[in-house]
This record gives sequence, structure tokens and C-alpha cells, in this order.
Amino acid sequence: MGKNKGARIIITLECSCRNVSNLNKRKVGIFRYTSSKNRRNTPQRLKIKKYCPHCNKHNIFKEIK
Repeated sequence: MGKNKGARIIITLECSCRNVSNLNKRKVGIFRYTSSKNRRNTPQRLKIKKYCPHCNKHNIFKEIK
């Protein structure tokens, strides 16, 4: 018998600076993190403050599909 998937899923977090065009950026592009979350405990989308190497500072990363 196969096991069911469970409550943990893999999510992608994307920087909120992707829409802002700033000349002080070190690189051009979008930076993403991958993480996992428990679907039952946090059904809403995550927002986590993490480091973005494109902006060279800490920004809010939002969960994307």
C-alpha cells in the first residue's frame, strides 16, 4: 500500500522587490527561496522576512503558486 501525501507541502517564496526598478540594485532578476509548510496549521499564504541578494537587504518574501 502507498502512503498518502501528508500535510506538508513544498512552497516557493518570492521577493517583493521584483516590481520595483531601482538603480542601486546589484543584479537584475528575481530571487526565490523554497521551503515547506504544514497545510493544516497555516492554510493562508506565508510572508517571511528574508535576505535578498538582489536588493542587498532584508525584504518580505511572499508565497507564490
